[in-house]
Amino acid sequence: MNGGAGRRMSGGRQATERAADGRQRAGTADGGRWAVGGGRWAVRVGERENGWVDELAGEFEAERGHLLAVAQRMLGSRSEAEDAVQETWLRFSGALADPAERARVRDVRGWLTTTCSRICLDVLRSARVRREAYPGQWLPEPVVRGLPAADGFAPDPAERAVRADQLGTALLVVLERLTPEQRVAFVLHDVFAVPFGDVADVLAVTPEAARQLASRGRRAVHGPDAPRHSADLAEQRRVLTAFAAAVESGELDQLVRVLAPDVMSIGDSGGHFPAGRRPVVGTDAVGRLLLGLYGQARGRGALRGRPVLVDGTLGWQSEFLHRDGRTIRMVTSFAVHDGRVTGVFNQLNPDKVADLPPLGPDAAWPPRW
Repeated sequence: MNGGAGRRMSGGRQATERAADGRQRAGTADGGRWAVGGGRWAVRVGERENGWVDELAGEFEAERGHLLAVAQRMLGSRSEAEDAVQETWLRFSGALADPAERARVRDVRGWLTTTCSRICLDVLRSARVRREAYPGQWLPEPVVRGLPAADGFAPDPAERAVRADQLGTALLVVLERLTPEQRVAFVLHDVFAVPFGDVADVLAVTPEAARQLASRGRRAVHGPDAPRHSADLAEQRRVLTAFAAAVESGELDQLVRVLAPDVMSIGDSGGHFPAGRRPVVGTDAVGRLLLGLYGQARGRGALRGRPVLVDGTLGWQSEFLHRDGRTIRMVTSFAVHDGRVTGVFNQLNPDKVADLPPLGPDAAWPPRW
């Protein structure tokens, strides 16, 4: 990384001063969990090499993807996650601006994960108040990517481990039911395998209390009313192909055969479009809702879509006209278990899909797998 990039990231002297509290929060000032001396970082106190900020920036950039994954899963918001990661950089560059302090840190990833998790915990505590006042149902901002290559749909024993890190919308929805402390403990331990001793440091509790918080979160995640999702990409494609065909047929009997008995549908419009204030549950109710939604969209014309990956699982991005003439851009993700759809999640809040690229000329309905 060049010097200009490092200076832009550091935000100069003000950023360093702003981040000064990071040292105490992450426990490096007193030689805490992440601290040792010596090694290649053992330079003379007060002597800063010309490339010191760039070296810190390089270390941080190597962990940025990991930190963004942690923050996204804790917060359920890409923009909030990016803000948390940037604040982590400010604290990192400020707390370790002195090479002597950096010499005391033996585990950069651990230091950064602890600091980022504490920032996320603060955000979660304030977000609960905001989301209680949210108009209607809340869904996370979707992370949308293109489909894998054709051979990427083949069943792969390693895929489950990869998808465990991606989580999917279904789990992000369930995580909203947890307290901030339960969510942080569950994500750190169960998703990223952080030991309970380190989780306890983040939450300022004992390791046993951290274990109990993660356990409560785990029970909620695997509770009977949580949408189940266990299908690999190959099974998802088979089920969603049948689902799209059933929706296109307009026949309720055909659609309900693809839906699990306890299927749920959640729509987030952010108050911009009519949407239910509670989840719709059950094959008949969800089936009628979906047939009505897509039937009306087809009737107005201009219904188009393309298959995509949404938070690591198959879904689609679509566009259609509202009855008042506005264009609705919607991202739909699914939970699939035992050959049936267990969850349908429609994100149509314009504020949460604003950054999506427009559909190309190859978009069609039903989406072409």
